[in-house]
Amino acid sequence: MFVKELVFSLILLMQACGPLLAQTSAPALTDNPGILQRLTEKAWEAKDKVQGLRDAVLGFVGTYYEDHIQPVTSSYADWASDVKSSVYEKIQTTISSYMPFNAN
Repeated sequence: MFVKELVFSLILLMQACGPLLAQTSAPALTDNPGILQRLTEKAWEAKDKVQGLRDAVLGFVGTYYEDHIQPVTSSYADWASDVKSSVYEKIQTTISSYMPFNAN
């Protein structure tokens, strides 16, 4: 029997509070940005910071390469280029001097 009275009283309470809730005004709209707008702004700020950091790191790496690595490797690159040219010339002279089907 207790359950019937409880359900009945809850139904009456809901019927009484329903109109009261309908009479409350909607919350006033403010100029404050919503959470998505704030998150978007924070994401753009983070992106700008990361790009600035990336540019600084790339500048440092480029300078380090020009100052420390390029002077060392340029001599090796020149040597490799010279060896390639020498081998290419030897192959070309061998091919041009080797004529198995001479028309003479």
